[in-house]
Amino acid sequence: MSIVILLLKLSGRSPETRYKFQPMKEDVELGNSSYPMVLVQIPMFNEREVYQLSIGAACGLSWPSDRLIIQVLDDSTDLTIKDMVELECQRWASKGINIKYEVRDNRKGYKAGALREGMKRGYVKSCDFVVIFDADFQPESDFLTRTIPFLVHNPQLALVQARWEFVNADECLMTRLQEMSLDYHFTVEQEVGSSTHAFFGFNGTAGVWRIAAVNEAGGWKDRTTVEDMDLAVRASLKGWKFLYLGTIKVKNELPSTFKAYRYQQHRWSCGPANLFRKMVMEIVRNKKVSLWKKVHVIYSFFFVRKIIAHIITFVLYCVVLPATVVIPEVQVPKWAAVYIPTVITILNAVGTPRSIHLLVFWILFENVMSLHRTMATFIGLLEGVRVNEWIVTEKLGGALKAKAAAKAPRLRRFFFGDRIYLLELGVGAFLFSCGCYDVLFGNNHYFIYLFVQALAFFVMGFGYVGIYVPHT
Repeated sequence: MSIVILLLKLSGRSPETRYKFQPMKEDVELGNSSYPMVLVQIPMFNEREVYQLSIGAACGLSWPSDRLIIQVLDDSTDLTIKDMVELECQRWASKGINIKYEVRDNRKGYKAGALREGMKRGYVKSCDFVVIFDADFQPESDFLTRTIPFLVHNPQLALVQARWEFVNADECLMTRLQEMSLDYHFTVEQEVGSSTHAFFGFNGTAGVWRIAAVNEAGGWKDRTTVEDMDLAVRASLKGWKFLYLGTIKVKNELPSTFKAYRYQQHRWSCGPANLFRKMVMEIVRNKKVSLWKKVHVIYSFFFVRKIIAHIITFVLYCVVLPATVVIPEVQVPKWAAVYIPTVITILNAVGTPRSIHLLVFWILFENVMSLHRTMATFIGLLEGVRVNEWIVTEKLGGALKAKAAAKAPRLRRFFFGDRIYLLELGVGAFLFSCGCYDVLFGNNHYFIYLFVQALAFFVMGFGYVGIYVPHT
């Protein structure tokens, strides 16, 4: 993938050179009707801190008002928040914005269910394209004028995906490390998929879909927790192409509490593994795409990046290397333990050059998270108890700063489960024990790594990572 990125940079290939692009212009005779009808969907669930940001940004999109429909899909269970969101929609409607507030009697299918129900509304039939923004996403006003033309002038395209930009990347060390991983994902993985196979996983938000492609692929399905990836794979198997635009960035928020991040990573790891189990034979039997693309989707996209990468990270660094200390007959060659991982780590840093000095912290952090990703991967593959667990990632917005600025601090109540994570502490104790054994009886100096990695497990196990939001 890094070689492909290098070749792209050297060749100067851009989306405008690969696909036709002409800015949308008002027709003298047809007027605004020359613009396609666009639906903007904003699914949300109890988004007290960020609902105004996303709704306001969507209503500020530069597009003829009679050719744009904003659809707020509110699954909130908190009636107070529900009323607040509805009032916000009414406020924008009073300004002439065509905004629809939609609710359901249940949360069946979670986000996929909400999007599917939204597409059933009568007014959607007149729309050509649908844009999806999660509740914490804030697109720039020119988002539609920079994305829609690609779909209008290239009928083979089903999806245009924009890049994420993180408003709270500097909030704490954990958000900086997340930024490094996600920047690599967008800078390398998404760009390579778009440039070589016109396929990549839809990120679930900040993207524009051709509604005809969504319908042909079978619409939104809630069989896994990665409804976005599910739709992308099915649309690709129908022969549709995708385009990633890294120059268009949409602001959003990273999870800044460790608890929220753990839940998010469980969903992001369990869902793809479960989808792989459900779709692998469908991909193999498909006759519309080439053998090379099938190999790419099955091997590179799913097997290596969504399954093996998590498992091998945890097994190698948290099981095999520590085990070699107590079982000296087991030898790990230096190229496997040091050289290849070092190269991969350096390549992962290319997306965020400003954080290259944090590489050691990133390695330790990713090794700890590989524990949860590995567990989630097996749950997805084996369809375990938590396979369809969906917990909405908590967004803090400006709430934390507002609480910190309060003049009268409240007494914080401490709950054991809020700050203590026994799984991390258990693995940390195992690594620390292996390190002590290496100091006493070993001769390969693995104890240096084992003690540092054990410390990382302890720090995260005691909850000293990310932002802590106390109960009030």
